[in-house]
Amino acid sequence: MSINLRNRSLLDLEDFEPSELRFLLDLATELKRNKYAGNEYQRLKGKNIALVFEKTSTRTRCAFEVAVHDQGGSVTYLDQVGSQLGHKESIKDTARVLGRMYDGIEYRGYHQSVVEEIARLSHVPVWNGLTDESHPTQVLADLLTMEESSEKALHRISFCYLGDARFNMGCSLLIGGVKMGMDVRIAAPESLQPPMELVRRMRALATRTGATITIESDPIKAVKDADYVYTDVWVSMGEPADVWKTRIDMLLPYQINADLMRSTGNPDCKFMHCLPALHNLETEVGRTLGKQFNMTEFEVTDEVFESGASIVFTQAENRMHTIKAVLVATLG
Repeated sequence: MSINLRNRSLLDLEDFEPSELRFLLDLATELKRNKYAGNEYQRLKGKNIALVFEKTSTRTRCAFEVAVHDQGGSVTYLDQVGSQLGHKESIKDTARVLGRMYDGIEYRGYHQSVVEEIARLSHVPVWNGLTDESHPTQVLADLLTMEESSEKALHRISFCYLGDARFNMGCSLLIGGVKMGMDVRIAAPESLQPPMELVRRMRALATRTGATITIESDPIKAVKDADYVYTDVWVSMGEPADVWKTRIDMLLPYQINADLMRSTGNPDCKFMHCLPALHNLETEVGRTLGKQFNMTEFEVTDEVFESGASIVFTQAENRMHTIKAVLVATLG
């Protein structure tokens, strides 16, 4: 099957067919191999890309900048400090300006409607670096990491996401896993589970892809025999600080610790996290929360995070390779 993604935007994984996601993962594998071998062919020469960040980031910014540089293109980084973005100029007007100057735009911010509006008005490929509702580039990296770290094909892999599953990571992992025909488990309190309308759509899609979906409030049941367990910080960027107490009370049973890893019954089970992680008190946020709640670890213990089961830094590296694949496929 011939796959042509040229001039496509990546706004949400639901917009892409399983075969198109498979193409991006295969291309990322090829590009990663070429980078390691030192024989990468530059497909983005002469391309200029704008990186628009309403939310700060380490991995997303670095992954896009290195990917574009490796492929011979140029980037301009724009945030709310160094531009008029959202201050004297609306996102709508900014999109129309950038679309006349740049070949593609990455956007990382709050609302999915904003990245969709940028794509509609700019008339160039737009890539979602994160919104409250969706994180497609992260999940592409996650799928590549699972495939690399297992002897199983993706459609035979089971993974469980634990925590607040209402937002970008829980929802995007559900979509990506179902698209690739995987055994997808979500472990969360009922009030923090994915939106029912999304679950309904994914259950319908699963009949076509062969995926299985388990939404479970009992974390021990959810992780049984899982190949991967995955979590994220318990309070998302942009949420008020006063939700921490409620969220800790709700999610402490879903903390990934040594006991939960043993509960999988799978000695080869791997731990995943999209980062940054609050696994110790070595950050300003960690120290503040630790003092406030008399805790030293939150969504994952330091023991698990630093264990041989942890593949979080391979995930982080793979952000670059999968983002590079998206850029090459849609713009190169």
